Amino acid sequence: MSLQQLFENQEKLLSKISLHKKRYLYNKINWDLKSIGILGQRGLGKTTMMLQYIKENFQNSKKALYISLDTPYMQSVLLIEFAKEFEQNGGEILFIDEVHKYEDWATHIKNIYDSLNIKVVFSGSSILQISKQNADLSRRTIIYYLENLSFREYLELTDVAKFESYPLDELLTKHETIASDISTQIKPLMHFKEYLIYGAYPFVLDDKDSYHQRIIQMINIILETDLPYINKIEIAQITKLKKLLYMLAVNVPFIPNITDLSNATNISRPKVYEYLEYLESAKIINSIVSQEKGYKIMAKPEKLFMQNTNISYALTSNINIGSARESFFVNQIKNSSEPYLKLYDDTIFSSKNGDFFVQSKYTFEIGGKNKSFHQIKDIENSYIAVDDIEIGYGNKIPLWLFGFLY
Repeated sequence: MSLQQLFENQEKLLSKISLHKKRYLYNKINWDLKSIGILGQRGLGKTTMMLQYIKENFQNSKKALYISLDTPYMQSVLLIEFAKEFEQNGGEILFIDEVHKYEDWATHIKNIYDSLNIKVVFSGSSILQISKQNADLSRRTIIYYLENLSFREYLELTDVAKFESYPLDELLTKHETIASDISTQIKPLMHFKEYLIYGAYPFVLDDKDSYHQRIIQMINIILETDLPYINKIEIAQITKLKKLLYMLAVNVPFIPNITDLSNATNISRPKVYEYLEYLESAKIINSIVSQEKGYKIMAKPEKLFMQNTNISYALTSNINIGSARESFFVNQIKNSSEPYLKLYDDTIFSSKNGDFFVQSKYTFEIGGKNKSFHQIKDIENSYIAVDDIEIGYGNKIPLWLFGFLY
């Protein structure tokens, strides 16, 4: 396949790409850097984001090229040699999709960085651990993480309304004004209930009837293809991993007993810890540890949640509303932070007094509209995130409003 054919294929892809709506990460990326990595779960729009940048900046130009490494042709060529040919023909920026499907991809990208005068933007699974792949690459490349849709993004994507995002500090101090302004334009509670079921992935626009089935298919691909390829898990272990995931899904909020999980799934205790880490890196679950255990490599999680509520609705009809509320809160808080910019990730821990301790400063209780301050009344910087209210007051904040953090 020639470069000309690849450019023709790119033009076909670009003809289907709209610049009207962009993911939150698009404008956060410094596209001028020489090497950029975009990691995230399947179906979140990494490919679309790269093609949008090409369409916006290199329409009808041969200076930028998008390729996917999961095609038979790209599997048959040396990536470094392909990049050399692209550079020799006037190429300036190479967009490489699905890098985790290519053997020794990190070495090739490092060599491109060192020996060629082109920029590289690559995307891959959130499972990838760049620092483990190649220490030299991790020093050369800035990694960005694309997370699932926030509630705010869902409203924009589905053409309900467009709103700005707010950092946590501002949201806590101005929540009454912010919620009041939003509530004059939309019915937030109605849309929030929809979001919890259907709002985490951009493919909600394609077909709601098959939406949850697509989530299950996505999880199967992650477990059956991505995890074994990236982390060298034996195929025979995948069935056990699926059993472990199902146990977590039907029992959330799950306060894990590692011994019980080990016995029920026939997975050794060390492997249970390992598999929980894999499931979290794949963005299928979220684990919460206590602050005291936050430094430990193999800390037993205090609570386990599905990574977002849509996964819960896809895997089981037995949805616990209390768990769904906490799962949403954890998801939006974690997704809005940028832990890769921190030496120590203090984004969110379990709390002895309330439900969660956020940014080593704020204590939160999560609940329904009748939730009281009794448990956290004497704690400084404590708040209640409350479901089923449009507008809060004082330190009582609508739960849905935490969907406007990014």
